[in-house]
Amino acid sequence: MSVTELRPNIDHWQERVDLAAAFRWTERLNLHEAVANHFSLAVNEDGTQFLMNPNQVHFSRIKASDLLLLDANDPETLDKPDAPDPTAWGLHGALHRMCPHARCAMHVHSIHATVLASLADSTLPPIDQNTATFYNRVAVDDQFGGLAFEEEAERCCSNLSDPSKTVLVMGNHGIMVIGRTVAETFNRMYYFERACETYIKALWTGQPLRLIPDEIAEKTAQEINDYPGQAERHLAELKAILDDEGSTYAS
Repeated sequence: MSVTELRPNIDHWQERVDLAAAFRWTERLNLHEAVANHFSLAVNEDGTQFLMNPNQVHFSRIKASDLLLLDANDPETLDKPDAPDPTAWGLHGALHRMCPHARCAMHVHSIHATVLASLADSTLPPIDQNTATFYNRVAVDDQFGGLAFEEEAERCCSNLSDPSKTVLVMGNHGIMVIGRTVAETFNRMYYFERACETYIKALWTGQPLRLIPDEIAEKTAQEINDYPGQAERHLAELKAILDDEGSTYAS
């Protein structure tokens, strides 16, 4: 029996397992930053109740049973035992109140995406298949106002009110990636970091960039969006590797 089939009596177990696997693999890819980044997943219809990682626990140690179940409309959340990180609560609480289409959200300071967020022009041009995937699907916030406590978080998250925008480049900060499921959101975060790496390294050459025409970039983005089952298979394979290794993520 796979460890993912061992289900204790905890609500939203499969969602917890998927999210825990995403934490573990994000750490393995070195997309995290110490204990400072955070993911969330809505578990009720209007998206205001959500799972999130516990305060300042390293991604490599997070288990399905560790995840906090929070209510975005509860003003006393930070006063309770086992309260989440205040900036995590600020960002994800605001997002799940304001953007019900954002079922899953992943915030990281991954290196290449953060380099992009630090450029005067933080747009990502379509120069290959991965960068074209995000054509017209990225919002850029260039008004960094310090740590993402509630007021700053609400300002940031307002950039994701348009459902066509699935990545927020948080200027001078990092990124917030959203999606309908853990698999979709993790896959998107993975490819956005790869796309940023290609772009940043292309800039290093100092050579002119060969841009993909707008209509081809949009066609590519739509084809990737419609590609059947790729995100789900990606996460399933990662969980299978973790299971083969005897990981504790699904406990």
